[in-house]
Amino acid sequence: MNVIAFDDGPFPREHRGDVLLVGVVCSGTRVDGIVSGRIRRDGADATRKMIDLVRRSQFGQHLQAVMLQGIAVGGFNVVDIHGLSKALHIPVLVVVRRPPDMAAVHRALFSETPTTPRPRVAGAARKWKLIQSAGELELLGPSRRSLKRASGLLTSGPKLWIQRAGLSLEDARRVVAATTLHGNIPEPLRVAHLIAGGITTGRSRGRA
Repeated sequence: MNVIAFDDGPFPREHRGDVLLVGVVCSGTRVDGIVSGRIRRDGADATRKMIDLVRRSQFGQHLQAVMLQGIAVGGFNVVDIHGLSKALHIPVLVVVRRPPDMAAVHRALFSETPTTPRPRVAGAARKWKLIQSAGELELLGPSRRSLKRASGLLTSGPKLWIQRAGLSLEDARRVVAATTLHGNIPEPLRVAHLIAGGITTGRSRGRA
């Protein structure tokens, strides 16, 4: 299973301008390559940049899926997962540990008086439409086959929440299983998080 996973580098609240975007290419859990670029914080270029990084790399023809940890990078630079899937002709799978507070997301986009120093997000209506078009988050529990028996009892594996474009729920489960080495988060996403953090701040910190 050849996939590319994207994650952004960390940035302070007061930051304006570009943010690092890292893509990690994996065959299963083995890292085969890295791509990187810059996206605008709270901008509208994330989808276009991901398409460009894949097409310009030597890995594009071999990729079978794109993985994201959340539907936005660089703050509110929201990814059009259906547009990304259509442009690259491969599925897109969004993976998160828990569902976000959508009411809080909406308030952050549309509030005229945000509680943080960041001003109201430009293009909020379009960004919210992309968030809605990605569909409801689905709980990705273990398949019946992957349930493990211990002392005669069934024990479930880690649970994740997903959004998907271009693949079924069962296909999504297979992608996650093929790319997860340990823990909950697939290895391509975990490595992308570590690299983006390490390059931006000089050291990696926190879990993906």
